[in-house]
Amino acid sequence: MKKVMLSLAALTAVGLSTTTQAAKVDICVFDLLGKSGESYQMAQEWALAAKSWGAEVNLIPRQDEAVADNDFKAGKCDGVFMTAMRARQYNKFAGSIDALGGVPSNAIAQKAISFALDQRNASKMVTTMSGKKYEVAGIAPLGSAFIFVRDKNINSIEKAAGKKFAVLGYDQAQKIMVQRVGAQAVISDVSNFVAKFNNGQVDMVGAPAYAYKPLEIYKGLGNNGAMFNFPVLQVTADFVIRPEQFPTGFGQKSRDWFVKNLPKSFSMINRLEAGIPAKYRMNLNAEDKIKYQKMLRDGRIDLTKQGIYDAGMMSVLKKARCSVDKANFECSMAGE
Repeated sequence: MKKVMLSLAALTAVGLSTTTQAAKVDICVFDLLGKSGESYQMAQEWALAAKSWGAEVNLIPRQDEAVADNDFKAGKCDGVFMTAMRARQYNKFAGSIDALGGVPSNAIAQKAISFALDQRNASKMVTTMSGKKYEVAGIAPLGSAFIFVRDKNINSIEKAAGKKFAVLGYDQAQKIMVQRVGAQAVISDVSNFVAKFNNGQVDMVGAPAYAYKPLEIYKGLGNNGAMFNFPVLQVTADFVIRPEQFPTGFGQKSRDWFVKNLPKSFSMINRLEAGIPAKYRMNLNAEDKIKYQKMLRDGRIDLTKQGIYDAGMMSVLKKARCSVDKANFECSMAGE
């Protein structure tokens, strides 16, 4: 009997050591500035928190987003931080927060991201593709994208007709909308879309304030450029993992961490947006704002019908917009 008890004690000890041993995981982090970028620094803070959730994290910086994604696909990383536009392939619900015109302010973005990451939507964060399971374990805001033009005489969407506009090649929504306004879509990547603007290969580009200084957008603006002071979409980054490589319940603990850190993230974004010189800001009149909002709304509805955006997220975003601005023309309309 004594031997049996000792054996049981030994097995219990082995079981305890197995359950308490941290899961070692490799995480690819896309940041144009590598280890010195804001995204990588945020990932470092997250990695420290992840220790208490049972994961020992090794961060792998990637300055090329396509490389980060390919490494994840090849199994070189157990998780990856990348823009939601590229991550949409893994989860359309989370990846649709970046819908054109869907999130016209940081206040609305905070509501939408908080709701998406809430525990009630846990099942929507998990998808299965080709027999492989993926989970969105976090969404981080990068701020509103604004349109920058090299010539301030392009002061309306109508005057964009025929102009060259840098678009991200993997985001069908951008290509379709640019073509709808009569501009010429120039296929680009995150690593070179602003460079094309700065060296004159394109006339227009959309980017968040987050990219203004690091990518030196002011070089493309020069003395005659301008920024439409009208958000066209909210840029976010998604954290996608293979859940089987992480401890049980890790995904929700991670999502809760991202929600808790949203105020800090938006404080940084507001500071970066305020840092863009007033001389570049081109303000639209109320009539033009409504016109462009309607144009983006029509585009969103069309893109959702085409299967590019998730219909459920479009409903979430509309509720978020109308909770902040109840007088908005769309709040009494059906369609989203």
